[in-house]
Amino acid sequence: ADHVASCGVNLYQTYGLSGQFTHEFDGDEQFYVDLRRKETAWRWPELSKFGGFDPQGALRNLAVLKHNLNIVTKRYNSTAATNEVPEVTVFSKSPVTLGHPNTLICLVDNIFPPVVNITWLSNGRSVTEGVSETSFLSKSDHSFFKISYLTFLPSADEIYDCRVEHWGLDEPLLKHWEPEIPAPMSELTETVVCALGLSVGLVGIVVG
Repeated sequence: ADHVASCGVNLYQTYGLSGQFTHEFDGDEQFYVDLRRKETAWRWPELSKFGGFDPQGALRNLAVLKHNLNIVTKRYNSTAATNEVPEVTVFSKSPVTLGHPNTLICLVDNIFPPVVNITWLSNGRSVTEGVSETSFLSKSDHSFFKISYLTFLPSADEIYDCRVEHWGLDEPLLKHWEPEIPAPMSELTETVVCALGLSVGLVGIVVG
């Protein structure tokens, strides 16, 4: 089958140090350029063994984008883009078992413009350890989405929130998550289950 390597989301905005340069393979992000550190950051470190990328090339591309943006904003009296309201979903990577490591995933969809701040809270307190996130990923409708990950150890007394700040929101949005722990079976329920199992076994013996 054919494979496609291409530039991903490459953009520059007038808001602060707000640019992005990524590279994709078959639609999956391979790496992005960290603009503050001015270095290539691989989505999976193992990929760096198969090749390299000079971040200076990305910085030059973004400098051109910045130059062109300045010309366009001065030449045309354009109306600022509308701030869309992002959609936030939080879920676990795999079924939750107390005491077993897992990963929480915060999917922030319908982002425009691509400026957003995503943070995690545990019982109302900020969490920074075990947190990672993707770059902005593009969609066919020209909006973006971004994913934040939190590795954690599920416990019955900890609840989590994904906190999202965006210009399309009047205030930060908190998306709540807590483990769904199956309620223990009552004594009556256990009796019914055991009786059902016994009756099925007896039927099997009679039929056999």
